[in-house]
Parts: sequence; C-alpha cells; structure tokens
Amino acid sequence: MKQYTVEPNKDATGWFVKIEGDAPTDLFDAKDAAIEKAEQFAQDNKPSRVTIYDKHNNVETERTY
Repeated sequence: MKQYTVEPNKDATGWFVKIEGDAPTDLFDAKDAAIEKAEQFAQDNKPSRVTIYDKHNNVETERTY
C-alpha cells in the first residue's frame, strides 16, 4: 500500500505532499490544494493511504483508497 502525507513546512506557511517518506514532491500555499493533490495520487495508485497532519504536526485525518 502506498503512503502519501500532507505535512506543514517548518514554519507552517506552506504544505508539502510526500510519497512514502521520500523527499517532498510539491509545496502548496493552501492546505486544501495539498490535500487534493495527495488524494489524486492515492486514487490513481490504489490501494493507498493519505495521512493529513495539522500545523502542529499531529495526525489530523487518515484516508484509505
């Protein structure tokens, strides 16, 4: 199962989309845009999981596709 994460950058001014712990693939200004991209990756590569972190780096949500 592929793992995708949406995480804040160091000062929480942007959001990274990461694939299975690799280096971030994209940086987004808006959290919603990062979530949308991670969900698109996950839906295109089922079975997959998206883990979304809040600005304090705590797990907010996990979604499985």
